[in-house]
Amino acid sequence: MDSKVYFITGIGTDVGKTVVSAIVSEALQATYWKPIQSGSVEGTDRKTVEALCSDAVKTLPEEYIYEAPVSPHLAAEMENSEIDVSRLLLPDVKGNLVVEGAGGLLVPITRGFLFADWIKTLKIPVIVVSRHYLGSINHTLLTVAQLKQLEVPVAGIIFVGVENTDTESIIEQHAQVPVLGRIPVVDELTPDFIATEAKKLNLS
Repeated sequence: MDSKVYFITGIGTDVGKTVVSAIVSEALQATYWKPIQSGSVEGTDRKTVEALCSDAVKTLPEEYIYEAPVSPHLAAEMENSEIDVSRLLLPDVKGNLVVEGAGGLLVPITRGFLFADWIKTLKIPVIVVSRHYLGSINHTLLTVAQLKQLEVPVAGIIFVGVENTDTESIIEQHAQVPVLGRIPVVDELTPDFIATEAKKLNLS
């Protein structure tokens, strides 16, 4: 069976992208990779995934890691560093792979290179994480539209938060991509929660 590779992006910051990445990684028993991490002073997403997932999920070290919780291009500059986008190559792993971005599609990796630019070169399916808030319909549809304009395959959308049938139906109608699942918001994230939600995803 062919291995599956997904890129996880969000419609913005703090929409639940890392939790969804952990759930997708658990569902696929995949290797997880976040190549660019800023905000490491607050902890890394890799460590979060390691704490939440079973031993079936492997993680790879970051290619670039910075302390400041700001856009990667600025975080690098603050540490007198520069991100070499030619180093951002998909790792050769056995089995499935989940790649997590930072923020949304139009977050700059460097001043002249956005995450959208990188995703276009990867040519792998993207899962869009959408969280319900005022404006999320617009942000979700803009994200999907941008991916389609770049001719990037959209695997589907995963919603985060309490079910909002009207919002979700409007997004599904206009985005014209599959809904892969919905992840509730909980007070405490645990490995049991990740394992339970992983079984619900429709990634076939």
